[in-house]
Formats: sequence, C-alpha cells, structure tokens
Amino acid sequence: MRERVFLLMLLLTGLFTPASAHWSSPGYLELKQSDELTYSVLWKVPLQAGEPLRLSPSMPDGCIEQTPVNTVKVALAVVHRWVARCEGGLTGKSIAIDGLSASLTDVLARVNRTDGSVQTVRLTGDSPSFIISDSPGWLDVSRTYLALGFDHILAGVDHLLFIAALLMIVTGWRRLVATVTAFTIAHSITLAAATLGWIRVPFQPVEAVIALSILFLAVEIVRHNTTGRPGSSLTYQWPWVVAFTFGLLHGFGFASALLDVGLPQNAIPLALLFFNVGVELGQLLFVGGFMMLTLIADRISLPRVGWVEVTAAYAIGSVAAYWTITRVVGFWA
Repeated sequence: MRERVFLLMLLLTGLFTPASAHWSSPGYLELKQSDELTYSVLWKVPLQAGEPLRLSPSMPDGCIEQTPVNTVKVALAVVHRWVARCEGGLTGKSIAIDGLSASLTDVLARVNRTDGSVQTVRLTGDSPSFIISDSPGWLDVSRTYLALGFDHILAGVDHLLFIAALLMIVTGWRRLVATVTAFTIAHSITLAAATLGWIRVPFQPVEAVIALSILFLAVEIVRHNTTGRPGSSLTYQWPWVVAFTFGLLHGFGFASALLDVGLPQNAIPLALLFFNVGVELGQLLFVGGFMMLTLIADRISLPRVGWVEVTAAYAIGSVAAYWTITRVVGFWA
C-alpha cells in the first residue's frame, strides 16, 4: 500500500508549484478613533508580482480626508495613512473593500475606539463589507482569528508539504499520532512566544530554514530507499523528535503571518488561542484527507511501482530547494 500512497503523493506534489510557496499576506485596514468624528486610517494592500493589488477601502458618505495620504512601500505591501473626519461618526455605517470580490486574498479590518474597545472583522470576496458595531463581543474576535488560522495552514503549501513528507515517513497509527502531536505542541509554543514578544527572530531566515526542513525530509526518504539500510536513520526511528524540532521553526512562520495582520490589544490571548485552533483544525483536515487518499488508493489498487517513492521525494526536494534559494536571495532583494 505504501507504493500507492507515494504515487498519490507524486501526483499531488506536481500541484505544489514554486509560485504557491507560501500564504500571501491579507490586506489590512485599521481605523483608530481620536475623537467622536475623527479617525486615523491605515490601509495596507499586499503586493503581487511587485505590484499592489487593486483594492481600496470605500468609506461611508460624509467621510472627508483631513490630511494628504502618506504612502510607503514596505517589503510585501504598500501602506497608506491619512486622517478622515466622518460626520455623524461611523457607528452603524458600512465600510467596503472595492475590488475584493474579484480577488483571492482577504482583508482584516480593525476599528479601535477611544473607549478601548476593538472590533475585528475578516473580509472576503464573498463578504467584502462590514458594519461598524457599537460594542463588538468576544465572538467576533474568535470567529475572525479562527478563520485566519484555518486559511493560513491550508494556503501555506510549505507547511502542508512538510506534514505530507512526515506522513510518507511515519507508519502505524500510534507513531502517526505521536508525530502530529509533537509537531502541534512545538509550533504552538513558538507561535505564542513570538506573537507575545517573548522571543524575537528575523522571519526571513526562518522561512528559508522551513524550506530546508522539507528538503531534509526529502533527503531522508531517498536515503531510506537507496542505502540498503531502511529505517536506520533518526528520522525513521524517532519521527516525533524531528517533527518537534522543526515544528518550533514552523511556529515562527505562523507567528510572522499573525503579526503581519496584528492582534486586538484588548483580546490578545483570545485572538492567539483561536488563531492556533484554526491552524490545528486545518492541519487535522489535511491529515484526514491524506489518510482518506490512502484508503482510496488501497481500494482502487493503484499499481505498485518501486521507483515512485524516490521520484516523489526528488519532486518534493526540488520544490523545497527552489523555495530555499529564492528565500535566501530574498534577504537582499
């Protein structure tokens, strides 16, 4: 049955193109109230192929720019800042993101009020607008960050490819549970530590090392099938140790995405918790899908061909090597 699983992995790896190396950052809209009618506006629009996406916030009627728009280009986005005065205030009014319906990205919108309350909303192509409420509750924050975490893991092809490589190595349900649990615990630790500011690391090198972790597993799979001593490496004997070690690095990768969109200052623990829960739900969905493919492959009797294991590993390793090179080059871009 393992040959059939590797054949499926080889087919799936062909879908993991270098262009889809990682989850693209969502747009970000922040409205910070300074008095009853005045708001400081920050609008960050992601870059795609070096150009900003054609997205723009549509403010309610009666909102007038009080200052010129200050525009700054950063690594992965263009940031616009200005001050707006909105007659009658914004409570009960709608704000939309023009162009979002035709885009594949999301936008995180946040409203900070003078009383310290925060409203956080995730906008998508299906729901490109929101109404500013008077008193947002914990449910709004929970729902928003749960969806962000879920989307991040399922759109983060590098994280999924690492998990897939682990699943190709691990045999037996007990070892599988131990390995996935170790990966979960590890990335949860560093996600929390980095997001809360307990540990600070440069995220670009982390992304390069994450790609290297996938390349490492690909090399282990090749060695396992070509050295004549299958299962002799630490990776095959103690896969949970490898999963935990590299899981710490992947947690920093998750943290970079979460820090990029920001956390509501009055609900940081809640937002962090539900972002992590979303990541875990997405991870479990992927593992469950992989196991389902395994069962399907066994039932339809896909051909048993010995070269598939090594070929799948070379395909995974080639993609990971490309990501490693481009991310290292990106240090100086």
